[in-house]
Amino acid sequence: MREGLIERAAETLARARRVVVLTGAGVSAESGIPTFRDRTEGIWAKYDPTKLATPEAFAADPVTVQKWYDWRRGIVAGCVPNPGHHAIRELEELMRARGGSFTLLTQNVDRLHHRAGSARVIELHGTIWEWRCVVCRREVTVGARPNAEYPARCAKEGCRGLMRPCVVWFGEALPAEAMHMAEEALGACDVFLSVGTSAVVWPAAGFAATAKAHGAATIEVNRDPTPITGIVDHSIAGLSGEVLPAIVQRLKPAGR
Repeated sequence: MREGLIERAAETLARARRVVVLTGAGVSAESGIPTFRDRTEGIWAKYDPTKLATPEAFAADPVTVQKWYDWRRGIVAGCVPNPGHHAIRELEELMRARGGSFTLLTQNVDRLHHRAGSARVIELHGTIWEWRCVVCRREVTVGARPNAEYPARCAKEGCRGLMRPCVVWFGEALPAEAMHMAEEALGACDVFLSVGTSAVVWPAAGFAATAKAHGAATIEVNRDPTPITGIVDHSIAGLSGEVLPAIVQRLKPAGR
């Protein structure tokens, strides 16, 4: 049954001129990055990630929040893109080779899509590899090592404001520019592909319905059923690293 769904998804993408892909935490999880729903071990086991990733938590205890993001960044640094990431990059290359357009919208903050070679990536929730000062708004790129001091503060002379990761916390709005680009892409695409997302975090949870309302064919690839499973045209149960390479292989010219 899944083979038939994969075949139909490939046929749909083969006809596409404008493709939008949305990825969620499930894609990163296949690279070993824990989701907010995964059970954590060690010193962070007693903390609820959904309570740490908030403006209120940062205001109350910036040191704990900064240390937690340093820990997550260390995990990400030790992970590599998986076959799902690479298949998405290949899909982008195939679309561009035939003169089509491709937009990748990601809810993930790890930049594994960039490391896989994806060119057009819109980071809906920001990235943990950039931090900014809450006072002067100065942004800096950070590496895998933890901050040298806590609380981490802005290095700009005369500022010393607290530093926070450039991510969208629960209760915060998505970056206006990212949302604008996402809305434009969703309104113009003829195929929308949702991969590895639970489809419960808004506004991304509504992207499939938006694309469908504009006439796009909709495809879902996810390990478990989601709220959009019943509305998409094709829903394929499975890991992105298994399903997407199978779809992309069917799209490649003979001999490749």
